[in-house]
Amino acid sequence: MSKAGTASARPLSGPLTVVVAGAVMTVGINRPHKRNAIDDATVLALDGCFQAIPGGVRVAIIHGVGEHFCAGLDLSELTERDTTEGLMHSRLWHRAFDKIQFGPVPVIAALQGAVIGGGLELASACHIRVAERSAFYALPEGQRGIFVGGGGSVRLPRLIGVARMADMMLTGRTYGAEEGVPLGFSQYLVDNGQGLATARDLAAKVAANAPMTNFAVVQALPRIADLDPQAGLLMESLMAAVAQNDHEAKSRIQAFLTKKAGKVKPG
Repeated sequence: MSKAGTASARPLSGPLTVVVAGAVMTVGINRPHKRNAIDDATVLALDGCFQAIPGGVRVAIIHGVGEHFCAGLDLSELTERDTTEGLMHSRLWHRAFDKIQFGPVPVIAALQGAVIGGGLELASACHIRVAERSAFYALPEGQRGIFVGGGGSVRLPRLIGVARMADMMLTGRTYGAEEGVPLGFSQYLVDNGQGLATARDLAAKVAANAPMTNFAVVQALPRIADLDPQAGLLMESLMAAVAQNDHEAKSRIQAFLTKKAGKVKPG
């Protein structure tokens, strides 16, 4: 565990680079020679990384080392798999990406260059996505004779809609970063080279939140959205009661009431 104001880094030779600086863990997909295409070693490394987040970390960032975020599945690993192995391989991706989406901390993706196939599936498992202008999105599974297997059929329709996802898979249509913001591919658009810096700025804001609120947003909010309205309202009430009874919530509300905390102002 790193102390605040210090940083620790794992070796750069593996499929991931991992740096912990205070409350922020930054994870880089480290296969630039493959446009950061994901092989089994990378999936296993992501699984292990988000299974064992160091104590004190309150937010994580995922980015790609080099010019691209992630060009998807490393297709060289598909040639020898039978049906059963393919099923188990997809479930491996599901377990790893579930640890990102439903792990203990919010996760921010910094996107640049190719965000393709499994790379887009990985990005969709993150809670906030920052896209540089170089980013572009594609789902070329139809042209490769395969189907999404990293959770994309569950997560992406919730972001961009079933019809748009189907069009991308059937026709090979791509989207650029600028048009991707209003369509739901990302929430932020920044100039090239600014994605990781912007993600770090956002991470600092997220890390400053009450941990119980961040927990509720990561764990409860997506599940509430999947429930029928009345069940969702009940779960919301339960989560609200838990959050507002947390010690940190009480101290923050008291700080606001005594004018020790700033008011919300236009951005």
